[in-house]
Amino acid sequence: MATKVTPISGFQEWLPADRIAELIVLDTIREVFELHGFASINTRAMETVDRLSGQGEDADKEIYGVHRLAADDTSETTLGLHFDMTVPFARYVLENAGKLTFPFRRYQIQPAWRGERPQRGRYREFIQADIDIIDVGSLPDHYEAELLLVVADVFSRLPVGDYRIHVNDRKICEGFYRGLGIEDVTGTLRIVDKLDKIGADGVRKLLLEAGCTDDQAGQCLALAEISTADTGFVKQVQALGVEHELLDEGLAKLAAIVEVANEHAPGVIVADLRIARGLDYYTGTVYETMLERDPGYGSICSGGRYDALASDGKRTFPGVGISIGVSRLLGKLITEEGLTASRETPAAVLVAVNAEESRGDSMRVATALRARDIPTLVAPKAAKFGKQIQFADRRGIPFVWFPGADGDQVKDLRSGDQVAADAASWVPPEADLHPSLVVPTAGE
Repeated sequence: MATKVTPISGFQEWLPADRIAELIVLDTIREVFELHGFASINTRAMETVDRLSGQGEDADKEIYGVHRLAADDTSETTLGLHFDMTVPFARYVLENAGKLTFPFRRYQIQPAWRGERPQRGRYREFIQADIDIIDVGSLPDHYEAELLLVVADVFSRLPVGDYRIHVNDRKICEGFYRGLGIEDVTGTLRIVDKLDKIGADGVRKLLLEAGCTDDQAGQCLALAEISTADTGFVKQVQALGVEHELLDEGLAKLAAIVEVANEHAPGVIVADLRIARGLDYYTGTVYETMLERDPGYGSICSGGRYDALASDGKRTFPGVGISIGVSRLLGKLITEEGLTASRETPAAVLVAVNAEESRGDSMRVATALRARDIPTLVAPKAAKFGKQIQFADRRGIPFVWFPGADGDQVKDLRSGDQVAADAASWVPPEADLHPSLVVPTAGE
């Protein structure tokens, strides 16, 4: 009887070569994170609903509740799948504060889940790669510039093309709104954050409906239109004529971040005063990263500073973090642009089998190669050599090893060269040892 397969939208499953491409990208991200001194942790997939809820950005509507199928249908759902890494990280810090050394630098690469409508670049299950720096009581501002440099280092090693990290400080927005006499700062931030989705006219309409005057709405939009690659935004904001001490603080802080970032990663930072981030726990610097060739795709890397997300009532643990949307990025690179891996298996060598009676000889060769960290596969059948070569070629395996009574031979399937080889000493070129990313050229 045939089994009926029912697809579920919003969940990405890669073919083997694409999965290897994903792993190469993840290894690159992990390598850079560790290069910058971040330690790896994992947190559980489930958190209490009380901890997950109330974070803004309609997140409450997207939380997947978890309960046993055999549970009482009337029982209240108390557990949910985490929708990001920051909220679980805050809980982790509170539970382990006595065992951690502060400032604590961690990276975390795990799946997350959101029950939103699946669409281009958005999935119900996705992988995020997060870094955060958290401290006790206070957190120096220089860490907010440092995270930008980590992201720039990651993207310099991946085939993402030109990109820009858009940076703002919520203190600028909050001080500006308060200087205008707007009391509902959080509500105004949420509305302005919808600019890319509904445009200036839509935002103006929502601001007026929320109680802003026409002049206040116009000033909010004027602030959001300011964007510079240097510190020129400071004078542009001051020219709007709004005054507030929190505004001055935010401008000075963002200017310092832009200066540091432009010194160490020139050309990738933009001070963009429309960036707000919808999650309510952000209190200072906020980030969003766009691909220059497709800004409509949205942010592939975002985050910001949070000062009160983690608190035990006596101590507060302020932090700053940024998250690379790995699944979102790969959805663009693999699904839309054809990025893949050079082969669909980690194996660099296929050891041929002359006859089933001599399979032991082939296995001994494979054991010797693996002992020297050369990924090796033994042919599944003692078929004709042509078919065994075809088996390797279809999987992108570059070398085929032929055991022989008079000495072994290894064949490079790309060049056709075949040479004598010893399993105790032969090594493939470094570039062939592991699969690599294959980036399509223009027009492919």
